[in-house]
Amino acid sequence: MYGEKIQKLLNAKGLKIGDFIELETQKNKYKGIIMPRIETGDKDTLVIKLSNGYNIGIEHGTIKEIKKIEEKINEKIERTEKENKGDQKTKANPEDEIVILGCGGTIASKIEYKTGAVHPAITTEELIQSFPQLKEKNIRTRMLFSLLSENITPEHWIQIAKAIEEEIKKGCKGIVLMHGTDTMSYTAAALSYMIKTPIPIVLVGAQRSSDRGSSDNMMNLFSAINAAESDIAEVAVCMHADENDEFCYLHRGTKVRKMHTSRRDAFKSINASPIAKIYSNDERIEILSQYSRRGERKFEINTKLNSNVAMIYVYPGIKKEIVEKIIETHDGVVLIGTGLGHVPSYLINVIQKYSGKKPIVISSQTIYGRLNLNVYETGRNMIKAGVIGNLADWTPEAAFVKLMFALG
Repeated sequence: MYGEKIQKLLNAKGLKIGDFIELETQKNKYKGIIMPRIETGDKDTLVIKLSNGYNIGIEHGTIKEIKKIEEKINEKIERTEKENKGDQKTKANPEDEIVILGCGGTIASKIEYKTGAVHPAITTEELIQSFPQLKEKNIRTRMLFSLLSENITPEHWIQIAKAIEEEIKKGCKGIVLMHGTDTMSYTAAALSYMIKTPIPIVLVGAQRSSDRGSSDNMMNLFSAINAAESDIAEVAVCMHADENDEFCYLHRGTKVRKMHTSRRDAFKSINASPIAKIYSNDERIEILSQYSRRGERKFEINTKLNSNVAMIYVYPGIKKEIVEKIIETHDGVVLIGTGLGHVPSYLINVIQKYSGKKPIVISSQTIYGRLNLNVYETGRNMIKAGVIGNLADWTPEAAFVKLMFALG
């Protein structure tokens, strides 16, 4: 809730949250929607959402004039929504159907323009309202859950895998999984290990929300649907290839990683080429590397995972006692080592002590490049101590999930 000064101003002008207003300061004029104050925001700063999707804050003391714009914006929005609802029916043949599974994240959200609030798009109808071009596609949506991806757990991976199993057995053409970007690479790796798929399974997300002019959600989603209609029968991630809006890359599920906090092209294939370039406008697909084709493999699923696995980021001065305690209390551990895969020499005895009882796996902080413990003495001693992973080129996430799967 806003502070007394802002609240008094709004009351005096007969304004409320969600109203479309024109606001004048000493320097500028703005048009936008009055937004709720975020919990950590300044109580005396009014937040409005501009037409470009960005929110700005206007300090109370700088506001010269504020008034409600008497355009029938709400009626216009409602009319647009009704038009988009006009033809919701898609083709009846389930064998041509693309099933869109929702797990939350930025891409699975729709904007309520009357208030500026963001809600998950749960139904096929709501998704078509957000993306009217989907009327031309034979899609069906199913909301599994709506979570920020940092809150997704291995139990959710299993839930997703079982939902995919159900949809494949119904005979769909392909599956698109809308997912938050932060932990998408973990889910992609988990599904890659748990499922042998005869059809495309494509994870997709968005770095920018749909109320921003620079949003990547539409291009990413349409590219993912194009990939799901193709003959690329793999678990893959489809995201922007660069900062332009030309095409998306389709990344293999065990070889992809989010490499930037906010750029639209944050996802990269690690130590491998992307599978393909996916063009959303003309539905063209340019193949870049070998892949499993539609129908080549019979469907198989194994959802047994051991979640009592830990990752330890190795750093200068890391305490031996901490590492030993973590290894002791888990069924397996992935060490994220330096350079070629090294750990401090004083940890080698710890590896040797436990390697006969449980797997201790190595990966590298450098992300790119292949592990090689044969080069230096520390690495050779790690091999003798029983560490697993020499010469692997996996990401820490893929190694972590693969160990969970191997121990399941």
